[in-house]
Amino acid sequence: MKKSEVYSWRVAPATKAALEAEARRARSSVATLLDQIAHDWLRSRQGGEDGDAAEQARRHAALAKVIGLIDGRDPHRAERGRVVIRERFKRRRGR
Repeated sequence: MKKSEVYSWRVAPATKAALEAEARRARSSVATLLDQIAHDWLRSRQGGEDGDAAEQARRHAALAKVIGLIDGRDPHRAERGRVVIRERFKRRRGR
């Protein structure tokens, strides 16, 4: 991905030294290391691959409020789907 944006901030000398040492160990630049750290952190906050358990629980709770609100009055509708569709076709086509 092409990078075009610049962001700068001040860090403690010990933090800078630790970042530089980690970048050397990983054989990458500090910029690449910081980009990966920011990317991983943002993905974890947004419910990335593993998903955030608290966020998932919140979503499930919100969804549970609306599950089952659409009522077709026929609890066996899905089981009888083929029969119902054929009956509708027969009525429409007069067969």
